[in-house]
Amino acid sequence: MLYTCKMKSFVFTVFVICCAVFTSAELECRSENIHVPTEWIDMKDFCVNSMRGQIEEELKAAMQYMAMGAHFSKDIVNKPGFAKTFFEAASEERQHAIKLISYLLMRGELTSKVSELIKSRKLIPTKTSWPSGLEALKDALKLEASVTQKIRKVIKVCEDDHFNDYHLVDYLTGDFLTEQYHGQRDIAGKVSTLEKLKQKHGALGEFLFDKKLLNGEL
Repeated sequence: MLYTCKMKSFVFTVFVICCAVFTSAELECRSENIHVPTEWIDMKDFCVNSMRGQIEEELKAAMQYMAMGAHFSKDIVNKPGFAKTFFEAASEERQHAIKLISYLLMRGELTSKVSELIKSRKLIPTKTSWPSGLEALKDALKLEASVTQKIRKVIKVCEDDHFNDYHLVDYLTGDFLTEQYHGQRDIAGKVSTLEKLKQKHGALGEFLFDKKLLNGEL
């Protein structure tokens, strides 16, 4: 009886393995070489490369904002308003990168080596701690100004006299630059308000400012 049970168990095991092998072979994804017309793809390499660089810049900004949010979330710092603000900024920068990737895909570009954009050492934050929320906001303003200038450079590259990519230039100018300028003005206003509070109330001023950030009052 014991021998019969062992034989049944062995047969069942072999059956399961055979089924698994057969199923995996059946489900194996194989891609044939598909020949798709490429006449519709009209972006120039210098413009595509510039856009890839901008995607890295957006991801780099996102990582820097993540570092800011993490710093102000620490128990020894504990400024949840600043943490919330910077984490939200990180999400916005990631969305910008996703938008640029989606745009390139729409134009028939960036169909390979996408993962290289998120493996770059350029994405490592250049700074991970700040003496105050005011200093962090000033760094954020510098960061946004840098991203804005990089976008302007992409526009300039893609406005090349030999091939002006009107659609991309209009997309970056209308959507991205407008948002960048609004964002810069918002941060500049926060810096101004916080400096006045600190001049009048000292450390208490930044504490009150943090609470307003947390409650969405600024």
